[in-house]
Amino acid sequence: MRYGGNTSCIALAQKDKPPKLVLDGGTGLRNLTTVLDGRPFRGTILLGHLHWDHTHGLPFFSAGDRPDSRVRVLLPAQGVRPEELMARFMSPPHFPVQVNELRGDWRVGELEEGDHTIEEFQVTALEIPHKGGRTFGFRVSDGVSTLAYLSDHHPIQLGPGPNGHGEYHEAAYALCEEVDLMVHDAQYTVAEFPARADFGHSTIDYAVGLAEACSAKRLLLFHHDPGRTDDELSRIVEGLAPGAAVDVEAATEGRVLDLGD
Repeated sequence: MRYGGNTSCIALAQKDKPPKLVLDGGTGLRNLTTVLDGRPFRGTILLGHLHWDHTHGLPFFSAGDRPDSRVRVLLPAQGVRPEELMARFMSPPHFPVQVNELRGDWRVGELEEGDHTIEEFQVTALEIPHKGGRTFGFRVSDGVSTLAYLSDHHPIQLGPGPNGHGEYHEAAYALCEEVDLMVHDAQYTVAEFPARADFGHSTIDYAVGLAEACSAKRLLLFHHDPGRTDDELSRIVEGLAPGAAVDVEAATEGRVLDLGD
């Protein structure tokens, strides 16, 4: 009721402009239609990877499914045509509508690691460890403020690291160093992690440790465990606050943040 229940999606806008860059297309993407308030979406959706909780908002995105929309979907290059990858989850018999049947100008492409200019934002895409397909984390800047987005991150795949929760590896540092806002996978507590270490996600303590190591100004804990209650999540954040060297919050559905503040 307080933190929300939709899956991963963050919309980015430059000052006084509608959102044109979206990170992931989970079910939260449906809410962007309300934000656009009757306007069509004309921009790019970057998919960090292709798991269902990051793609299932696409066919229900009303602001993109209209004749005057322009939607470019970019996903990590994986050696298979991106249109074919999209069709695996969005075509009969699994789903009645294919991407090319959505209204408007929809285009699907692939993205490689490196620096890109996308919708007037500077975007760095780097591969990060996560199970079940190539996964990117993103660093996005408008020349004034910088955001790091590592929604699904499995750093223990690279080794235990200094505290047993995973390595603070090169890509993570490059994406997160001195960012204004770091949005990071924080699905598990330390107590939960031993039984779930191979599930493909991070601990809350890892996210805090990485933010501190990278001198991030602000951390949003993201990709909350679906079974966690609002009260449990609030207690976790309250318990972190006294000792953390970084401003830590839990991501809340519908929250609007101005990184220029």
